[in-house]
Amino acid sequence: MSLYQEWENKIQESQSNQAQAGFFRQYLEKETDAYRDILKNKQTKLSETVKELAEKYSMDVVTFTGFLDGINTSLAEELSLEDLTEDTAIDAEIDYDKLYYNMLKVKADWLYSLPEWDGILSDEKRRQIRMKLHNDSHITVEKIGRNDPCPCGSGRKYKKCCKK
Repeated sequence: MSLYQEWENKIQESQSNQAQAGFFRQYLEKETDAYRDILKNKQTKLSETVKELAEKYSMDVVTFTGFLDGINTSLAEELSLEDLTEDTAIDAEIDYDKLYYNMLKVKADWLYSLPEWDGILSDEKRRQIRMKLHNDSHITVEKIGRNDPCPCGSGRKYKKCCKK
């Protein structure tokens, strides 16, 4: 069984019993500590084996695989999580703009509000990323006028077709 499958099984097990809150509380503490360390050291690369990185961030390899699952979309090039083993060499570049954007997107305020971001992204850059997320998450619907052609393609006016 791959590390990623073990991680998914661990999540499913925690959701099926009363240990869910404790499992996620412990994971979020470890995740926060890892991000604090990454940001504090302005680390732009993860360049060791899965096992070495897990030890570095005080996690077991399965939990660290979960961390990689969370940060994967914030990497310059995504990892193939299904293929990870303890001895897999990771050489991944962290894109801080993407990381901040993704933290905002999932509403992880305990992560995007870390004071360590001050040395990474300026207030102006963070504001721009927040605006990008705001613009990306709003859907604009074009209003159809009653005398416009019907969007169904019938060739008739909207008021005489689908508006009825």
